[in-house]
Amino acid sequence: MGWQERIDQAVITPVPGQAWTLGSGRVPSGVEHALSLSLSAGSSWPAEANTNTWRMSHRPDTPTVPRGQTRSQSLREQRVCSDLLEMIRHLQQSLKEHFTQLTTWQMQGLLSLEQRHSGAICKQEDLLDDLMCKMVNLLGSEAVSGLGLRPPLPVLDSQAANRGVRRVSSPQQADQPVPQQRDSEATLVSHDLSSRGIEISVSYHLDFQDYEAYQRDKYHKVKNTLGFINLGTSENKLCTYLLTERLCRSDMNRMENILLQYPDWRGQPFLRKEVACFLTDYCQAPSPLDPENVVILNGCYSIFSALAMVLCDPGEAFLVPTPFFGGFIFSSNLYARVELIPVHLESEVSENTHPFQLTVNKLEQALVEARLKQKKVKGLMLVNPRNCLGDVCSRDSLQEYLEFAKRNRLHVIVDESYMLSVFDGSATFHSVLSLTSLPDPNRTHVIWGTSKDFGISGLRLGALYTHSKGVASAVCSFGCLHGTSGITQYKLYRLLQDREWIDKVYLPTNRSRLQDAYKYITDELKALEVPFLKGGSGLSVWVSLKSYLEPCTFDGELALHRRFLDNKLVLSRGKSFRCEEPGWFRLTFAEKPSELQVGEWCWPPNPGLLTDTALSLHA
Repeated sequence: MGWQERIDQAVITPVPGQAWTLGSGRVPSGVEHALSLSLSAGSSWPAEANTNTWRMSHRPDTPTVPRGQTRSQSLREQRVCSDLLEMIRHLQQSLKEHFTQLTTWQMQGLLSLEQRHSGAICKQEDLLDDLMCKMVNLLGSEAVSGLGLRPPLPVLDSQAANRGVRRVSSPQQADQPVPQQRDSEATLVSHDLSSRGIEISVSYHLDFQDYEAYQRDKYHKVKNTLGFINLGTSENKLCTYLLTERLCRSDMNRMENILLQYPDWRGQPFLRKEVACFLTDYCQAPSPLDPENVVILNGCYSIFSALAMVLCDPGEAFLVPTPFFGGFIFSSNLYARVELIPVHLESEVSENTHPFQLTVNKLEQALVEARLKQKKVKGLMLVNPRNCLGDVCSRDSLQEYLEFAKRNRLHVIVDESYMLSVFDGSATFHSVLSLTSLPDPNRTHVIWGTSKDFGISGLRLGALYTHSKGVASAVCSFGCLHGTSGITQYKLYRLLQDREWIDKVYLPTNRSRLQDAYKYITDELKALEVPFLKGGSGLSVWVSLKSYLEPCTFDGELALHRRFLDNKLVLSRGKSFRCEEPGWFRLTFAEKPSELQVGEWCWPPNPGLLTDTALSLHA
């Protein structure tokens, strides 16, 4: 029996007045994607090189039903227990964050002597943390294992509190997969740290906990079928085999003394020259770019962090249109202590606008509001093509943004990391470097790297092009901390130099695969009547799941995000991009076809809207 027939035979209870048709069955309008995405039939996909078909992978992770229980009873009890565990772990994390803040204040001398007296805060922290650990361990070891659910939660080490450390231990059994870890797990906050160290540690683990869990427990179609599918990180994995083949050719293998010694902190001269030529051609610059204005570091993250450091003093700020990649906040704060002020854009369409459109009026308004709050704004951060939204800025819009910045004496940082990932033939990318006359050249700085456009994020290359010799000189000093190895620089130099391979082999293949992957995922979303923002560039699609939030708040968004994680699927939620509207998610589609298809099986069930029969089909 095919999956469509199984859907048609499923007994589904409709919500009165809120139903739509799927096959021969009636399904509530808020029905879970588990049925529709994971069980949809008739989806097509292009063939990969050296293979005839891409097969759907099945995940043999159906929970065991305890003796004496029906499957529906087991599913209900599993959900109750899972929700209870989630609430307790959320409470524990909230308490940890609260006490971390109290510790920071105490170390900064912001608490009074009476408040610090007799270590009352530390005693309270130990008592409450010990209680939370015992509750989580009890439920994890008894309730969960008794119901035949996923492996028990890692044992929380409350004894570490007596050693001045907040730690999570995760003992594993040899025959069990690594269990999911979130929030409080894998977190280490020591009282030996400075207040800044505590802040950095907490911020890092909160921002990257999902990615860390994925790294510890990656899905593999043979070795780990129960691992995480990561559709949250913006990585291009569609042409990995092409890059692997090209990077293994003999012209890449060169070993000489200069490549084994400390490099020029600005970047090896041969690579800076090639990057200048490459950007001149692909950005369609009106005149050749100067290699002396190029700085090479180990990634665009490092470039942005260095720019924030040299352009701003601590406490100063940049305007950044939303939604924007939340990692920018971590990198701007890590060294520079620079604030990123969101310029909130809305999904609603008004006259002569499109969703999430940035206008000069919105920039002016955000700047006025920031100055009324005594914020010292030093610059504007733009991303083109825009990460997560998938659209490109018009030439006229770019000119208007740059003129706004000049009027207000603001620096402009433009991240063009996706400039070669425009796959819609009707969309035209315009680089800032293509403008014949920049309003304020010395305050205009462009970032580009090979991670997104070439899908080689592991090689770590970020390039800055700036007309300001002073800015280039200041940023190159970060090469002693964030430089790229000489051998890597040589390989990238040879890669960028091979224009025939790039133009005739890589770029056509990459664009074709991006088109196919985008069409595949958006066809699925259209079939489910799931709203998404139409795009023509980048590696992801911006999806609205507002109708699946109960309630439609950021708490509801977080609950849905965690339900994805419960099903071993990593997505990026809108709040991490500082989106003002709850319910938006970024879904990366530039993934291996097998994992993209398996990811559909991870779509979480929506309690209350599906019957046990439907949930059984998903399991």
